[in-house]
Amino acid sequence: MDFDLVLKNLLEGFDRLKIRYACAGGFALGALGAARLTKDLDFLVHKDDLLSLDLLMTSLRYRRIFQSENIAQYAGETVPWGYVDFIHAFRPLALQMLSEALVKSIWDGTVRIRVLRPEDVIGLKVQALANEPEKRGQDAVDIESLALANRETLDWERVAKYYRLFHLDAKFEEMKKRVRAY
Repeated sequence: MDFDLVLKNLLEGFDRLKIRYACAGGFALGALGAARLTKDLDFLVHKDDLLSLDLLMTSLRYRRIFQSENIAQYAGETVPWGYVDFIHAFRPLALQMLSEALVKSIWDGTVRIRVLRPEDVIGLKVQALANEPEKRGQDAVDIESLALANRETLDWERVAKYYRLFHLDAKFEEMKKRVRAY
């Protein structure tokens, strides 16, 4: 994926169409100080903006390859456009995440992008771990990397709330202990 090309077009479109969004997933980790390789983009988008989002994506020659109540996945017509996944924000917690997103500068300050708070990216990854624990090794690594990169300012109670929501209290305590050992 050509992240420069795709983000330039997506961010311009989000702004023009007033689409409420925040970056999540692997790319967000880099913006939050815990860089890792990723091959796609993930966003949280307000459910009321999904029609505008679909118009934007089709105008950029993406095709929707999957959609459910919770997510939509788009594939670019050619390789540089790659895959873009959208989580639909309609539940109160997701709407709160979206409203509290941070604005971060990336690429030496040349681009500004809305990114979920570190605690909320962790929350989405905890949900993924709870839903498919056997497939989520990278998510566990991402959680610790993000917590470590933000350990001085992380709202640990907010992170604990996500673990409690999915009955993973013991895993939270283990992760917190490892991060605080650094």
